[in-house]
Amino acid sequence: MTKEQMKEILDRVLTWPPKRQEDAARVLSEMEEQDASPYTLTDSQVEEVGRRRADFVAGRERYATDEEMAALWKKCGL
Repeated sequence: MTKEQMKEILDRVLTWPPKRQEDAARVLSEMEEQDASPYTLTDSQVEEVGRRRADFVAGRERYATDEEMAALWKKCGL
């Protein structure tokens, strides 16, 4: 994306309703904060997240039940 294309988008944002502009500002601020974070995933971690998400969608993975989580916390002494 060129700077001119980005400017066109940002100019359009200024025509949006105030609430929508606030949403856009919040998202952009969060992106900026993420870039400044010392915590980042490696490429292999990003791949692993993608694989696990795909497995979940395909039904090969599932969320733990409340009971399973309670048992885990109990086992950990929490």
